[in-house]
Amino acid sequence: MTGHRDDFTLGIRDDEAPTTAALRRVLSEAAGVVIVGTSPHQVHEPDADRITLAGAEIGELADLLAIVDGGTGDLCRCLGSPTILVRDAAGQDIAQWTLHHQTSLRGIGDCDADLRDGPALTDWLAEHGLTGPREIQRMLAEYEAQEEYRRVAWVQAAPSGLTEAAEATSQREDDAEERLAELTAVRFPDAAQRIAVLLAWAGFTPHAPPVPGGGTPWYELAPQRMLLRESVESIFEVLAAPTPEQLDGAADLFTTLEWKGRPDPPEPLRSVLIAHVSATGTGPMKSRMGWGYGRAG
Repeated sequence: MTGHRDDFTLGIRDDEAPTTAALRRVLSEAAGVVIVGTSPHQVHEPDADRITLAGAEIGELADLLAIVDGGTGDLCRCLGSPTILVRDAAGQDIAQWTLHHQTSLRGIGDCDADLRDGPALTDWLAEHGLTGPREIQRMLAEYEAQEEYRRVAWVQAAPSGLTEAAEATSQREDDAEERLAELTAVRFPDAAQRIAVLLAWAGFTPHAPPVPGGGTPWYELAPQRMLLRESVESIFEVLAAPTPEQLDGAADLFTTLEWKGRPDPPEPLRSVLIAHVSATGTGPMKSRMGWGYGRAG
């Protein structure tokens, strides 16, 4: 927590684990609560949506803010929103809490704490006129659905015999990527065949449906990381007669930071790649080609 007075949370120290009991102790001393639909840095904006609670409503809020005791052990990097200002009879702030992703609370103790029923709190706030959290929750659900759609599509694109290992990798199970690499070597012991299927699988990413915020999920780069263990000469040999999917994978591979310092594709592969990306590549593929293997000179 930052910017708190010594008594800002009524005797709750910053190095204590968050608990529901501590939270309710603070609210039991409150004369009023103001919930502002912004991050802490914007609570004084005159146009910010806000609701003011008193009496029995504070008790209702205390029930809805029940948390998993002990906290998460971590702090979300975002500022959080909305901001909950707990005030005494003189109108002074005695505590400041923030919601994070509508699922956790910051301000009681040394870390964030998961809410026991985030959706119920969101609905209650909307009923009291603060609808922003509900909209954020809907947006997050849409983002999660988009990410899940892409994850499932990547798993389905895995080479024959690797689907189960790909699923485990996409779920970030411990040592899953190492097991995927081992299984790939067993399933495709011939280097040329292995490189061919990995290039095609890597070709999923350049044309994959976008995820919120852009970027590429870490697990999705597993085929590239396996390809980087293969010899450059073997990769070029496989690409002597490539499929479109393999060219997509190669175009992405040859413009990674990890490929920097390795040879650019030789002719005629270089010209084939440039023609393929120019005709069918996405905007990012064309940009990377320009500063990679397709650069002038």
